[in-house]
Amino acid sequence: MRPTERSFARRIDLTSLQLFVAVCELGSIGRAAEREFIAASAVSKRLSDLEATLETPLLYRHTRGVKLTPAGESLLHHARSVLFSLEKMQAELSEYADGVRGHVRIHANISAIVQFLPEDLGAFSQEHPQVKIDLEEHLSTEVLRAVQEGAADLGICNVAAGAGHELQTLPYRHDELVLIVPRGHALARHAAVAFEDTLECDHVGLHSNSSIYLAMREAAAAAGRTIRLRIHVTGLDAMCRMIHNGLGVGVMPRRAFTLMHGVGDLECVALTDAWATRDIRLVARDFSTLPLTARLLVDHLRSRAQEQQPLADQGGPSSAALLVCPQAT
Repeated sequence: MRPTERSFARRIDLTSLQLFVAVCELGSIGRAAEREFIAASAVSKRLSDLEATLETPLLYRHTRGVKLTPAGESLLHHARSVLFSLEKMQAELSEYADGVRGHVRIHANISAIVQFLPEDLGAFSQEHPQVKIDLEEHLSTEVLRAVQEGAADLGICNVAAGAGHELQTLPYRHDELVLIVPRGHALARHAAVAFEDTLECDHVGLHSNSSIYLAMREAAAAAGRTIRLRIHVTGLDAMCRMIHNGLGVGVMPRRAFTLMHGVGDLECVALTDAWATRDIRLVARDFSTLPLTARLLVDHLRSRAQEQQPLADQGGPSSAALLVCPQAT
């Protein structure tokens, strides 16, 4: 921040901003003074001082009230944003006063949220009831961007779907994609099929930027084919209902389909393609610099995954190894 910017920040008075917003909302200095329990002359003085600080008129004053100048309209927008941020900060800090000792922001893709996080985060909350967890669902590419930009402490997603900056990742879960078809569909007679063999069928797909749909599109392109996409949906339950009602077939994680049993008369068929077996990973800019509560959560998630991971999958390199992913796919 340049010296002039620091000087400007110090000269802006929050009380004056609050009074300015009140005057704008009520259209009158007198009515704003009554609402804020302050003398009208004091409100007028603060507004004059604010205009002097900003070196521009903010209000047109007339006998029936006030009207905003173009500069005043701009300030009103920014003042409301600043005051809203202060209210949000107060709300979050008050949680610490009430006993919340940590706050972890997580962005995760739909596969992780549907299949694994309800149980894993529920168990963590029972062990650490005073830690607040904010969880948001996003596409894998958006999860990676949020972590890189600092909007999330921790990301949980399919890393191979991302592109952008280098991030650290740790293994979390394995994810198997399967084909979902209506019961009695011709493909339901097979124990497993190649994705290419499904391209004669109409498809119900997830969001066009989702990691699952991107993998499907790449597989179709590799086979010199295109996907006959009938409809895009934003959720796995909606996909099941569309497939049940004859709008096509679809691809989703096996465990998610198992957890949603009863959503339509459907069957799942294994896919033989290598891309149908995926890794869902934990993502951070630097795990070693995460706040203590976030590091506790990372340890908990990885411990839960290792406890539930089949012994046959635990061979190979140590799962504790950090990977730095360039995500330049």
